[in-house]
Amino acid sequence: MMISTPLQRISLFSICLFTLAFTPTAHAGWEAGVAKVVITPEQSMWMGGYASRKTPSEGVLQDLYAKALTLADDNGHKVVIVTTDLVGIPRTTRENVVAAVTQKHGLQPDQILLNASHTHCGPELRPSKSTIYDLDPAIAAQSLEYLQQLEAKIVQAIAESLQDLEPVEVSYSFGRAGFAMNRRYPMPDGSYKNSPYPEGPVQHQVPVLAVNTAEGGLKALLFGYACHNTTTGIMKFNGDYAGFAQADLEESHPGTVALFMAGCGGDQNPYPRYDEKYLPLQGTALALAVETALQDIRPVKLSGDIQTRLSEVPVEFAHIPDRAELEAQLEDKNVYIRRHARLMLDHLDTEGTIASEYPYMVQCLQLGEELTLFALAGEVVVDYDHLIRDLLPAENLWIAGYSNDVFGYVTSLRVLKEGGYEAGGAMIYVDMPGPFAESIEERILGEVKRLYDDLEKQAPQP
Repeated sequence: MMISTPLQRISLFSICLFTLAFTPTAHAGWEAGVAKVVITPEQSMWMGGYASRKTPSEGVLQDLYAKALTLADDNGHKVVIVTTDLVGIPRTTRENVVAAVTQKHGLQPDQILLNASHTHCGPELRPSKSTIYDLDPAIAAQSLEYLQQLEAKIVQAIAESLQDLEPVEVSYSFGRAGFAMNRRYPMPDGSYKNSPYPEGPVQHQVPVLAVNTAEGGLKALLFGYACHNTTTGIMKFNGDYAGFAQADLEESHPGTVALFMAGCGGDQNPYPRYDEKYLPLQGTALALAVETALQDIRPVKLSGDIQTRLSEVPVEFAHIPDRAELEAQLEDKNVYIRRHARLMLDHLDTEGTIASEYPYMVQCLQLGEELTLFALAGEVVVDYDHLIRDLLPAENLWIAGYSNDVFGYVTSLRVLKEGGYEAGGAMIYVDMPGPFAESIEERILGEVKRLYDDLEKQAPQP
């Protein structure tokens, strides 16, 4: 029988510790899965984005897609990010998709993020637009039929991304693109014209999440930009500049799925615009910003736990019109004011009241210890990107708009006080009584801070 010395016992103990420290577990590292499905309408449909349209679509310039990226951390906690080449995500669509995914795959609502690129060359989805645009009931029925198909395809993309999970390395970096410009041009009379305003606030950052397989292949690219997808308003379905950027990246990186997530571009337009020739040019400009981010020699590698939060905060409307006020608006010279008044009167007749506030959705994803992503509902103006960065101490922040529920514009206090289209003028085109109250910015930022603080408290200590 061999008797070990104290030195031999210490050496054996050290070897055991070394082996335990470097033996991989069942969930060693992150996993990711990705999928995409075509959501281009199979027939001519009314297109979303512009009230001035008088006819349905006239063909397809580029296919539209729903794409799903699933990320899973070391402990198997998942989050699914779905991007769509659509003008918006109706709230009911999100609810139906979440219900199906929860039943089939066990994911909770806070683990699912739906984002719309806000292309103005996709199908019209919002039922209230039928009244405001005075559309034929057959067109509204067609939109509802498409919505059912769309929801099934989004659920399909999520399921396929969950089935596609494999070990990956995920990194974050960012580039910059310069074609977005503030569109609120201040006029001498104090009004604001929709025109390029070089001195207005912008966010040119292009955040990029690169997902690489264990073999080093580029599996997925998630990227964003804070700008309206309104380079053109042609009558052919296409994803606008964001659709061309995704196609450009997928062509440059065969086998990679590129996903675009819209940022806080509610008061930003791509310039120049109004000509189809600018679509591939701006698409390439955005794709080059992504390529630049990929050349970062020290990207931020994501690791640790994925945490998710989703909440609703009530935001108040500034004024609720009564029946007499609405009936007077039925005589207004503006046809859209008349139609909006009729929509509000319908609410009074069927529900007995008009809601005085709206349940606003705020979602937060803590992607490891290194990146915090906020997804805000609605057409969020660029101020919120800057306000959240000033509010929170996080080093790496990604702020997305157009997420989960795209109902109309989300104004900041500054824009609200200035007035104009984004401040309240556009509210006659949505199913809401009017502009938001000045408390909106405080309510949204307060909820952002609350969710962030809650995640910080729950974060594992080193």
